[in-house]
Amino acid sequence: MKVAFGLKAHSGWAALILLGVDDDQFEVIDRRRLELVEEDWAKQPYHAAEQLETKEARQVVKRGTSAAHLHARRAIRDAVKRVEKNAHSVVGCAVLMGASMPDWTVEQILAVHFRMHKAEGVLFREALVEAARHSKLKVVEVPEKTLDEFAVHSLGISSSKLAEQVSTLGKSIGAPWGKDQKEATVAAMIALKQLS
Repeated sequence: MKVAFGLKAHSGWAALILLGVDDDQFEVIDRRRLELVEEDWAKQPYHAAEQLETKEARQVVKRGTSAAHLHARRAIRDAVKRVEKNAHSVVGCAVLMGASMPDWTVEQILAVHFRMHKAEGVLFREALVEAARHSKLKVVEVPEKTLDEFAVHSLGISSSKLAEQVSTLGKSIGAPWGKDQKEATVAAMIALKQLS
């Protein structure tokens, strides 16, 4: 079966949906939470660095960033291995993305609290994109804020039909089936459509 990953990042973790398609019928193959950090401080490395001197703050952010990328690579690599073990064909991965961020320095980010939240959000999304590419997956970056509109255009179906399909998929797999799983599923649908 052709399959694609849909990923929605959070601070320190991501929701993963593995969606397959066979004869134009979608099926949720796997659903899980990917841990992208080991230590609590690494969920918010900019916040962890907020009260530190400049040099030490840069080191903490660098350690947190490196850890996020390392764990994302490991999580995606393991997910791909599970899929290959079940003889599915991975066509790619979709990652829900937010707005891009200016090329601020660590000091500029730490100077404004809102920027720290923005940088941490971008960090985990970018770690997932980089990890997917490192695993040789084609990546579709899906805009999170306009997901419904983007999906309707990409999939060529109405918003109500899309909602119905996602609801049916949720019923087929059961709880948990919250916003994270629904959005990751829509992202995976887009990846299957664009990359198959």
